[in-house]
Amino acid sequence: MTISALASLMSALPMPILLIDSTERIAAANPPALRLLGGAQVGRHYINALRQPAVLDAVEACLRHGQGGQARYLGREGGRDTTWSVSAGAVDLPQGRGVALSFEDVTAVEEAGAMRRDFVANVSHELRTPVTALAGFIETLRGAARDDPKARERFLSIMEREAARMSQLVSDLLSLSRVEQEERLRPTGKVDLSNLTLQVAALLEPVAARDRVRIETRLPDVPVWVPGDEEQLRQVLSNLVSNAVKYGGADREVVVELGMPGAQPELRGQGVRLSVTDQGEGIAAHHVPRLTERFYRVDTHRSRAVGGTGLGLAIVKHIVSRHRGRLRIESAPGQGSTFTVILPVA
Repeated sequence: MTISALASLMSALPMPILLIDSTERIAAANPPALRLLGGAQVGRHYINALRQPAVLDAVEACLRHGQGGQARYLGREGGRDTTWSVSAGAVDLPQGRGVALSFEDVTAVEEAGAMRRDFVANVSHELRTPVTALAGFIETLRGAARDDPKARERFLSIMEREAARMSQLVSDLLSLSRVEQEERLRPTGKVDLSNLTLQVAALLEPVAARDRVRIETRLPDVPVWVPGDEEQLRQVLSNLVSNAVKYGGADREVVVELGMPGAQPELRGQGVRLSVTDQGEGIAAHHVPRLTERFYRVDTHRSRAVGGTGLGLAIVKHIVSRHRGRLRIESAPGQGSTFTVILPVA
């Protein structure tokens, strides 16, 4: 087959493909390949066009021995790094042996693998601390503190707190797993957000009182119905309000405000806005985009001290996404924080 015929065939294929001839120059490149590598590649030596050693080795082996191979190519597209699996195969051209390179985008697979590895590492790290503490205290109680009632009581109290932290972490992990599994299934129930907000505020009132925080609710006088899963929306409210209580600071106020249905630009339709505002220290701008990442903490020590697992806002994000809503976070150092959930009403 002639090079022009091969080039015509390549142009119909969606993946990037390069054809290198026996003179080691690029004889043809389809439009996706030109977008990946940059224009004006035809006629250039393949070393100058590709530049990455693993890919160059695969091309050289194919040109010399006719032996196909695989390599990884690292690119950049739309402001983000991309990873490609490159397959090199020998082709017979009129002038002699050539090489066809095809590129498969495996960026999503690589990112999923990295997320999985990070997730396992984070879970292991989070569990290691309480497990190590429990093991150490058990050893101490069997030895030096066996006959010391005061030390025994203090150690048992710490062990109880660490066990509760592990239990909360496991509970949050299970919640996150369930929410992710159901994220594509839109809820079919109906929930009165006004009544649900009152329930959550009443449930958290004792916790807030212990921390000398007052929860103020600003709600419409009529029910506000949205399509949703009541238990999941209860979890969203509980996570946001409890976070506001924990991080808002003592002798301050947490305001939970629910608006009436109306046009919401973020949804391009009708919806309601539910916001939770605290009067805490606020969050620096560079932290805000990462707050919904799993295990991301602005202040790791403080988060653990108040019993945080680093999963609460990740759960909120996935629940809101399942409800086809939006989560907005506004904060600045010294000005407190506002977390707003925007949900469609139909």
